[in-house]
Amino acid sequence: MAEQSIWMRKVAADPDHSTWFIERFRSMARAGDDLAGEARLVDAMLPRHARILDAGCGSGRVGGALAEAGHDVVGVDVDPALIEAAEQDHPGPRWLVGDLAELDLPAQGVTTPFDAVVCAGNVMTFLAPTTRRDVLRHFRTHLAPDGRAVIGFGAGRGYEFDEFFADAAAGALEPDLLLSTWDLRPFRKDSSFLVALLRPA
Repeated sequence: MAEQSIWMRKVAADPDHSTWFIERFRSMARAGDDLAGEARLVDAMLPRHARILDAGCGSGRVGGALAEAGHDVVGVDVDPALIEAAEQDHPGPRWLVGDLAELDLPAQGVTTPFDAVVCAGNVMTFLAPTTRRDVLRHFRTHLAPDGRAVIGFGAGRGYEFDEFFADAAAGALEPDLLLSTWDLRPFRKDSSFLVALLRPA
């Protein structure tokens, strides 16, 4: 069994953490905030009706927007409270409780491969460090040969970008395009955020 994620450790320490997270994004949606930037990037790189895995989907913000754009979305998150919120707020995609470090969607009756895997919202930094390479390997396993994984997270969260690139290489994923924001600004050595589009090596 995989080491418990940093996210679930936070939930164990504060049982209201998931509720706070869910309400935070519901409040932002009610205020009319733009919550679909990641989904717009992923939508732009795919044809209509693409198959997308929203890995670490949270309460469904990104996967829900991609489903509304006409894609076939499966979302997976380790936190049952977030999956319940995704089902309530974004009906349509298939939302599953699951640990990304042990991801085996065919065993759950989900047909693979996917045209894209999206992992937004700093999910990579909430994983247990010992599971990061396993998670990236699972992303590669679930991707179509010409598919891409789109992964975004910020600096200063305990996961250095160089370490991520090494982990991705170990998982047979290589950079296709590196950005510093979801609105397509180029990645530089001093960038405080990374959006990595990775292809199977």
